[in-house]
Amino acid sequence: MATDYTWVDIRNIKEHLDKNIIIKGWLQNRRDGKGIVFAIIRDGSGMVQCVGTEEILGEANFNQLKKLGLESSIIFKGKANADERQMGGVEVQIESIEIVSEAIDYPIGKKEHGVDFLINRRHLWLRSQRQWAIMKVRNSIIFNIHNFFQEKGFVQMDAPIFTGNACEGTSTLFETNYFEETAYLSQSGQLYGEAMAMAMGKIYTFGPVFRAEKSKTRRHLSEFWMIEPEMAWYNLEMTMDLIEDFLRYVVLKTIDECRFELVEVLKRDLTKLEWVKNKFIRLPYSEAVQIIKGFKDVNGNNSIKLLESQLEAVENRIKEINEDIAKRESDLKAGGMKKGAITFNEEKIRQLKVELADLEEEQRNIPVWLNSAKTFVDGNDFGGSDETVLTNLFEGPVMVYNWPKEVKAFYMKEADDAKGFVCGVDVLAPEGYGEIVGGGERETDINRLIEQIHKHELPMEEFEWYLDLRKYGSVPHSGFGLGLERMVSWICKLPHVREAIPFPRYMGRLLP
Repeated sequence: MATDYTWVDIRNIKEHLDKNIIIKGWLQNRRDGKGIVFAIIRDGSGMVQCVGTEEILGEANFNQLKKLGLESSIIFKGKANADERQMGGVEVQIESIEIVSEAIDYPIGKKEHGVDFLINRRHLWLRSQRQWAIMKVRNSIIFNIHNFFQEKGFVQMDAPIFTGNACEGTSTLFETNYFEETAYLSQSGQLYGEAMAMAMGKIYTFGPVFRAEKSKTRRHLSEFWMIEPEMAWYNLEMTMDLIEDFLRYVVLKTIDECRFELVEVLKRDLTKLEWVKNKFIRLPYSEAVQIIKGFKDVNGNNSIKLLESQLEAVENRIKEINEDIAKRESDLKAGGMKKGAITFNEEKIRQLKVELADLEEEQRNIPVWLNSAKTFVDGNDFGGSDETVLTNLFEGPVMVYNWPKEVKAFYMKEADDAKGFVCGVDVLAPEGYGEIVGGGERETDINRLIEQIHKHELPMEEFEWYLDLRKYGSVPHSGFGLGLERMVSWICKLPHVREAIPFPRYMGRLLP
């Protein structure tokens, strides 16, 4: 009688222990021994180690498996066995194989590759374990964003991508020909979100936006995804409460759903993220400036002195690592080591060089941050360095509110109790990730709004529809925007935002 096998997703494999299963996937990794092959298989839902022996597979099939190239597509039949030493606590004993498509000379191997090499092969780089984990986390974040707002009674609505006006100024717009008219790719769905909130009460948009900034920093993309809720009857305080609840919900849910990806693959320290269980720090802009410049301490820590001590520690550690590397390389060169010791020292040197590269970047950055803090001009917007200096003093997100009117968008409401300041808030993520949320109350006084449109030299005719929202049933309202890729970068602790989106677009990058 023929044995029955059930095709299973790897993510559900624990439900099929001691059963005959079929796995369809790609060869992620392979290592060989005498008469045995250990193959890591990825099917999109997860990864599992599969073991093939010459005794069970037979000589021909075993040799075929042993020579199989990475990323070959394959079907295994076998039995799932519990093994807590393996990823996911399961190992599959292979009983038969079917090679669907053999991959030869897969270009992304086990060795180190430069960023340019990898980004040019992004369509293949996405298959690596690290990138797979990041995309799983991104998916979880998106799902939990929708869940949060849907549970709160928000209605998802869609803002147009083609627009005839600028939401946040004209200098960063992508211009395009729209049936012989000039149109722009949307910078934000926020203005349209206000219109939709006047119909539905509480809405959120979730879609791509575009910024033509000629920037290639680790925080910038030309195309990215924004989540933009708008709430009728909300003021700044209510908005900050909502933002805090929102970030706490999404971070903790994502940790719960992606613990394997975050801890086992990305090596993320979850204690840094779980801080969101606490009440967020809230600082008015003026106080934040005093802290940045070192005029006010936080829990006994001073921004300038802390940076100076961090720089000293970094320089001392760099010296230690260079001495350690030199000693190990000298010992290897001298010879006489056993094979195990050679492998250990070579791997240790590789690890030390990775740490050294990170420390050398800090050695370059800290003096920049110090200079930015010492020379910061009260009334200016925060740059990345200023955000880093401020969040360096706190363990969790920092909410900076009541910003100078001059550095915020034309539609921001002026604070009643602080002339020259608007009811805006930026949320700065810790660990140097900077602004991930920006928002606040919207101006409801039509005359003030007209004044601001003129002041920003925006075309009045393009905003007549927007002014209608103040003529017909205007109410206090507020909203905010979250950059999805910055959120992914923070949660995964990525060195560059380009890893947070499947196919990044930034200055000089249009392919693949």
